[in-house]
Amino acid sequence: MALKANELKGLTLEELVEREEKTLRGLYELRVKNTTKDLTNTATLRAERRDLARIKQAIGDKKRAPKSAA
Repeated sequence: MALKANELKGLTLEELVEREEKTLRGLYELRVKNTTKDLTNTATLRAERRDLARIKQAIGDKKRAPKSAA
């Protein structure tokens, strides 16, 4: 399922990094399945890559965001 950018904004940096690692592992598994011709829906590769890009963008936004003086 495709992620929404708004869903990612509410997550902490640690949660985003965890999701990034999980998505990278999933993407690797999809690539292996595609290479061995076990993947029936190749559109999932594209969706997973785009999810990874959204996660990386959210991580970058969190790192660049000014720290609030609390």
